[in-house]
Amino acid sequence: MKKVKYILFPLLVFFLAGCSKGGAEDGERVIDVYYMNKEETKISSQPYTLQKDDTNGQIEEVLQVMSQAPDDVEYKAVISSPVTVLEAVREEEQVILTVEEGYRSLEPPAEVLTRAALVRTLTQLEEVEYISMKVRNDPLTDLSGNPIGIMEASMFIDNAGDEINTYEKARLTLYFADESGTKLVEATRSVVYNTNISMEKLVVEELIKGPNNDKIYPTVNPETKVNNVTVKDGVCYVNLNENFLTQMTNVTSEVTIYSITNSLVELPNIYKVQISINGDTEGTYRETIPFSTIFERNLELIE
Repeated sequence: MKKVKYILFPLLVFFLAGCSKGGAEDGERVIDVYYMNKEETKISSQPYTLQKDDTNGQIEEVLQVMSQAPDDVEYKAVISSPVTVLEAVREEEQVILTVEEGYRSLEPPAEVLTRAALVRTLTQLEEVEYISMKVRNDPLTDLSGNPIGIMEASMFIDNAGDEINTYEKARLTLYFADESGTKLVEATRSVVYNTNISMEKLVVEELIKGPNNDKIYPTVNPETKVNNVTVKDGVCYVNLNENFLTQMTNVTSEVTIYSITNSLVELPNIYKVQISINGDTEGTYRETIPFSTIFERNLELIE
């Protein structure tokens, strides 16, 4: 296995001279170098003409370019404090980036967008198909502590306007169970979410995750999967898999159903909710509540 290793030394300004706003001349190789906007909600690219001919030299060159401020003052370099690339190792078609501990301090949106920018830029180089990252000696992990592993460009979906994985912040009102399991308790939750997901689906997924403190209790089986969530004429149609039918201990059927309904009706475009299991509304929930019912907000259950 071919392995090339190098340390990134202080960055040289002359690399920026290679940036081009026009087309490439014969024999030149132009790639898109990605930068992050200052609000840390999206990334965008600028063309850059490579100066070096060999892949290993181009990797170092591109990482150095990505540390310099772009021409567009609304954007910033992704390799800047607290993101420090200590070294890059190429093993055949994979580049392994090692970053400093400060990388862990990035907020979730900025962290994802940093990875997107690095992966989308570097995989344009010849012989580079995959990127993996380490924080010092440890593999890079997600918020749940799971290793992120090998990444490729297709993992980062383009949105309209060539923005990648745009993130926004939202404050949700969710309803969980009280200790007795017979009443609903209102809870607010601030989340950072990918705008590729609808707000109504986000609400359902956050309910499935459960509460984030021990004073309120979950209402939905955490193994439940969301098949899809759609809205038409003010009615939200929630399609869940069969795991939803598994009863939560000490939580009444009404509390489960209305934890979903009341939480969704908090959204301004939703007035009613219907729940189905794998698209089927013929059955009943715990043999008492027909899935054919279209539910409205229930204030009597709120504590």
